[in-house]
Amino acid sequence: MASCETCVVRNRAICAALDAQEIGALNAIGRTRTLTPGEALIWEGDDSVLVANVIDGVLKLSTGTEDGREQIVGMVFASDFIGRPFGATTGHGVTALTEATVCVFNRRDFDAFAREHPALEHKLLQRTLTELDRTRRWMLLLGRKSASEKVASFLLEMAERTASPGCEHHEPAGEIRLDLPVSRQQIADVLGLTIETVSRQFTRLKGEGVIDLPSRREVVIRNRHALVAEAG
Repeated sequence: MASCETCVVRNRAICAALDAQEIGALNAIGRTRTLTPGEALIWEGDDSVLVANVIDGVLKLSTGTEDGREQIVGMVFASDFIGRPFGATTGHGVTALTEATVCVFNRRDFDAFAREHPALEHKLLQRTLTELDRTRRWMLLLGRKSASEKVASFLLEMAERTASPGCEHHEPAGEIRLDLPVSRQQIADVLGLTIETVSRQFTRLKGEGVIDLPSRREVVIRNRHALVAEAG
C-alpha cells in the first residue's frame, strides 16, 4: 500500500476511480519497474502479457514498416495507461525515450480485477475514448496540416502533456519551458517531415520570437498565442 499512497500520479491515473481498500488490492498484483532510455517494455506482435501505468518519464509507441523502418505512432506520459487489457496481441512496441518508472500488472490479473471493479472499467473506457479523440486529431494533423502547422501543433501537444500540475515548467514571465524527449529526427518521423524541414521551422519560429532554443532538446515557448495561431 505504501507505494500507492506516495504515487505522484494516483489522482490522475486510472486507479483514481478506486477507494483505499481497492487500491490496496490493486497494489498487491502490481510491481514498480524502472526503464532506461531505449529499453523496451512491450514488443510489437507479442502476446499481451502485461499492462502498466506510467508514473514518470516518456515512452514511445512504435511499429515497424515492411522495409524495416520504425514509425513512431504515439507517445505516453506520466499518468497514461499502456498495454491492451482483454487483448490477445500487442499492435505496437513500447520503448522508453527517457528514464521512466512504470507500475506493471500481469494482464490476466488486471483483467480479472477490472471485471470485479466497474469504476475501473469505466475509467478505462474514458481513457480509450480520450485516446481515440487524440488519434483523430493526429490524423488531421498528418493528413491536412502544413509543415509549419504540424511543428506548432507538436510543440503545443508537448506543452500540454509534459507540463506538471504545479506549473514547474512555467517561467515567471508566462513562458513555457520544454525538455523534448525526442530528437529532431524523431520529431520529423512522427510528423511525416524531413529533419531539414523540422529544423527550418524551429529556426523560423525562433526568429519570429515565438520560441527560444536554449539547447538542442530545450524549447521555450515565448508566445503561446502566436504558436496556437501558427497551429491553425
